[in-house]
This record gives sequence, structure tokens and C-alpha cells, in this order.
Amino acid sequence: MSNTIKRQNYASPLFFWVMAVGIILLQQGCMIRGNGYSLAGISIPPDVNTYYVETFENQSPGAVPTLPRDFTERLKDKIRTETRLKYNDEEPDIEFAGSITDFRVTAEAPKAGEQIGFNKLTIAVSVSFTNSKDEKASWKQQFSFEDFFGADQNLLDVQESLIETISRELVDRIYNRAFTNW
Repeated sequence: MSNTIKRQNYASPLFFWVMAVGIILLQQGCMIRGNGYSLAGISIPPDVNTYYVETFENQSPGAVPTLPRDFTERLKDKIRTETRLKYNDEEPDIEFAGSITDFRVTAEAPKAGEQIGFNKLTIAVSVSFTNSKDEKASWKQQFSFEDFFGADQNLLDVQESLIETISRELVDRIYNRAFTNW
């Protein structure tokens, strides 16, 4: 007679599904709103309830004319969707203002024979953050980011996707500066 022990299999499909959902939620940051804290590291004091984003100005002659408006809307959307704050253009608790200060294409990584390896689009913004509840939390800062495209590519063909990538990164940096340094 064999002394074989029958093992029970705990690796059911339900177990793996629950674990996968749990990991995804942890990776997304599990934002907890309404109580002044979050697992994503964003911290908003309980007395700060409203925000305003003034339309960014264009101070760079080479910038796309719609960039300031599009950038402003991207920042508004980020705050609206990722915080508990309400938009208020009359006496907000916190306010963002700024301008597009640089929009520049440069040739990078020269190859032998003085050929261009690739191009770089740089966008810079100057931001003023005002906190009416705590003046010490107010700040002014310059942010910039760049993205690259091939020397054989026309800027007009790739400009929209480059601007989207750069703007997303700049908005994330502004958002993090405003809401993680209380």
C-alpha cells in the first residue's frame, strides 16, 4: 500500500484574479480623497477646498498659438480629477498662474560629416503658485522638459505628440510640486 499524501491545490483562478486586481490598485496609487491625505503621497490640508488656474500666457515667439490654452486646461483637468478640490475663480484657496517661456527645437548628437543625429523640442513654463491659506507654501518656479525626434522627421508631423508628452510631464511636475511639498 502506498503512503501517498494528496496535496490540496490552493492556486485557484479566483485567487490569481483577486491578487492581480490588488496589485493593479496598489500600482495606481489608491487615491483617498476628502480627508487631506492619500496613499499616492498627495497631501492637501483640510482647509484648502478650492483652486483656480489662470490661463497661461505665451511669452515664447516660437510656441504654437494654442499651447497656453491647452496647457492650462491640462493642468485644470489634472487637479479636478486627482484631488477633492473644487474649481473657483473668485477667491480660491490656491491659485496657479504662469507663462510659456520657451519653445525651442535644437539639433542634437552630431554624426560624422556634420550630420544631425536627432532633434530636441524643449518647452519651458514659469509657474506661480499662491496659497491664500498659508503664504509660506506659495512659490514661483521654472519647469522645463524635452522630447526627441529623428533628424529625418518634420517637426510639423510629430509636433502634436511631442507637445502632448512634454505637457503631460510638465503638468505632473507642477502638480507634484504643489501637492507633495505642503
